[in-house]
Amino acid sequence: MGTTTVHWRDRNAARNRLRGAAGFDAYYRQCYGERWDALRRALLAPSAPVSYDAGGAQPYVLDVASIRAAATLPLAGAGRLLDLCAAPGGKTIVLASRMDADATLVANDRSPSRVKRLACSCASCLPPAVSARVSVRCSDGARWGRMAAEQYDRILLDAPCSSERHVLSDARHLAQWSPARVKAVTTMQWALLSAAFRLLAPNGFLLYATCAVLPQENDDMIARLLTRFPDACCVEPPEPSVPVSACIPMLPAAAHTAHGRIIMPDEQSAGPLYYSLIAKRAVGLHP
Repeated sequence: MGTTTVHWRDRNAARNRLRGAAGFDAYYRQCYGERWDALRRALLAPSAPVSYDAGGAQPYVLDVASIRAAATLPLAGAGRLLDLCAAPGGKTIVLASRMDADATLVANDRSPSRVKRLACSCASCLPPAVSARVSVRCSDGARWGRMAAEQYDRILLDAPCSSERHVLSDARHLAQWSPARVKAVTTMQWALLSAAFRLLAPNGFLLYATCAVLPQENDDMIARLLTRFPDACCVEPPEPSVPVSACIPMLPAAAHTAHGRIIMPDEQSAGPLYYSLIAKRAVGLHP
């Protein structure tokens, strides 16, 4: 038996061991060490969503960490906004409530069923004058960057992610988990992130966010963007700003990471929520 065959079988056996609930725990323990026990308990604990009142017929209920992330995207002076993976709509509502009176927002998702929910949320949670400036679309966001460029002043990419809280709470998803899930998710995230950056206008801002705790889906994704696009740079997120009328409690603190911020449920009783603010330099302003 050749050495190559033995190595292939060893790698295959290792992958097979990292499957299901036991594999999930082993994989995340490799990342977080002793902290994983506390983080796992926090992810399994019920979340405590809050109501965000944007002035519509009813408020939108979401995690307060999501409000903080969406509220850090600078919107003053921005006329063209895009929420690339918008459903179910919480961060869209936050953006719409903060945008300038003459700004427009495109809220997109690739799932027809989720788009229906997104449209209902915009209609019921926003004042008519604001919802009239929100266009809901159903499209594959990863394809946009190959068809158009530099169209939007501000972009929010709340990327699909491993969503460990959801996996842990669903026995079927937990039993089916494997490292291949992380690989598939990060591949999709990169397609969306690179497309979003191509859609961003010069001097614009892109906010990348996930509800994952893995560095591969967070800081590592931003590091790849910075390497691939010389006109991309991380900037310090401003203090979040939401309308007083939204009537929300104090926003949670966010810890610094290499390329962004993260809110962890074992520290703040909110999240998890990672976010990073990226600026696109105009041509001729590169260092």
